Order: sequence, then structure tokens, then C-alpha cells
Amino acid sequence: MEKIRCLIVGGGPAGYTAAIYAARANLSPVLYEGIQPGGQLTTTTDIENFPGFGEGIGGQALMDAMRFQAERLGADLRHGTVTDADLSSRPFRLTVDAGTQILAETLIIATGATARYLGLESEEKFKGMGVSACATCDGFFYRNRKVAVVGGGDTACEEAAYLSNICEKVYMIVRRDVLRASQAMQKKVLETPNIEILWNCNTQEVLGDLSGVTGARLRRKDGEVFDIAVDGFFLAIGHHPNSEVFSKWVDTDSNGYIMTDGKSSRTNVEGVFAAGDVQDPSYRQAVTAAASGCVAALDAERFLNS
Repeated sequence: MEKIRCLIVGGGPAGYTAAIYAARANLSPVLYEGIQPGGQLTTTTDIENFPGFGEGIGGQALMDAMRFQAERLGADLRHGTVTDADLSSRPFRLTVDAGTQILAETLIIATGATARYLGLESEEKFKGMGVSACATCDGFFYRNRKVAVVGGGDTACEEAAYLSNICEKVYMIVRRDVLRASQAMQKKVLETPNIEILWNCNTQEVLGDLSGVTGARLRRKDGEVFDIAVDGFFLAIGHHPNSEVFSKWVDTDSNGYIMTDGKSSRTNVEGVFAAGDVQDPSYRQAVTAAASGCVAALDAERFLNS
């Protein structure tokens, strides 16, 4: 059975950055990229808020560059998904693709989080062409235009408030007749002139053409169907951290995010570290994920050398 000094699970900005640092520290890291090498960024067209790229960079191009850098420095990057884990003792025993078993002296979990979508065929069709799950990432592209935000919780209100400073108009599509957000966030949204809340509405279809999103078809609870014209359609109905394989062993919060010790990447299991969106319910940015990947690799190095 193969034994690995530093195993990294997840091929997004956190995982690749951890691999870069671990390789430079001679930890001989092995990284399994999972079902979506590159993570959520591969579904993003242009990224303008990652430092160092004055003209912006495509999401896939950024992930390809990170992957190449990790591999050039000596990281062993492999296709495959960790499907089971036994973290009861070191070395940890992990199963890849329900077959291959490996042993790991240290483990960095960087499996990310998955944005929740409505499940519409048209929504899938226009991902990266007007459909987004991150206003901070993509709001800039809709400056002085009309957009819609789906959701009624704190996240949706925060996204709508953020977009209201950029966009001409923000529609909030809320399926109930009340917001679930905190009173402070409700007050902020209700007092913002260019935010309009569409109560008791569900999205039936995202409308668009070859250029991208052009609108949305909504249905009220009373049966009325109507269209709104928007250029951007933002989902703010939550994220699902990809922590299930490890949640039997590592502590998670009520939403499944892996809990780490203070500013470190340490979990409650010695030798197991977490980085990126799987442990970050607040920021979920490529640059913060990359930074936490660096922290995890440094923590793993110090653990192995202690």
C-alpha cells in the first residue's frame, strides 16, 4: 500500500497552492484533483480581482497556471476522487475511486464548496454567461446594468446590497412574503432605492440568447407569470461544503463547514488540515482560498518536522 507524506485532496486554488508550498518544502505532496479539477473557478469566464493580472484572466487559465506551477515544482497531481477516509489513527487510510487505498502521514482537505442552484436547464445553459453564484466575483461586469438576485436570507441581502452600488437596478426574487435575513440586513435592503423585491416569486426560466442572459421568467404564488429584463442572474441560496467524506472524523459547523483552530488550518484531528471554501463560510474568494492553502502547507510542514 502506498504511503504518502502529505496528501492533498481537492484541485482548486487552495489545493494547488498547498501543493506548491508543500513541494517547495520537500514534502513530496500527492494531490487528488477530484471530479472538477480547478474547482468552481473553471466555470468563471473572466477574473479581474485576483492580484497580479492587470488585464484580468480567465478562470480556467488561472487554474491551469496554478496546476502547471505545482507540477513543475514536483507535486504529484493525480486524477481521482477520495471516496472514503479513516482518520482514527496515523497514518490515515484513504480510499480513492472506491478502490485504491493509500496511507497518508498528513492530510490537507481542500475539497471546496458547491454553490446551490435552482436546478433549471436554462440556468445551467447560461452559467458563466450571466448566471453566477458570486456577486463579489462577477458584479463588476454588470456596472450600470440590471441584475436579479435569488434568495431571501442574509447572503442574498448582502449580495443585493453589494450589487446596488454597482448596478442600475437590482431585483430580489423572494419565494415568500418575508425576508429570512437579520433585521439589520432587511432594513438596509428595504431602504436602498434601486433594490426592488419581487415577493412570492419563483423562477421558471432564465432567458437569454447567444450573448448571454437577457431576463428571467417568474411565477407568483397566485399563478401570474411575467418576465423581467436583466443582464445578470445571481444565485444566493447558499453553498454546500464538500466535507461529507471527512465529517465523521473532523468537527464541522451546523452547515458542514470544517472547523479550524483560530487562524491556523488545524482541525481537531492531529495531522489533518483544511483549506479553502470547505472551511470558509464567509469569504469564498479565490485569493482567500489560495492564501489558506499556503497556511495549510506550512502547518503540515511544521507538524511533520516537530
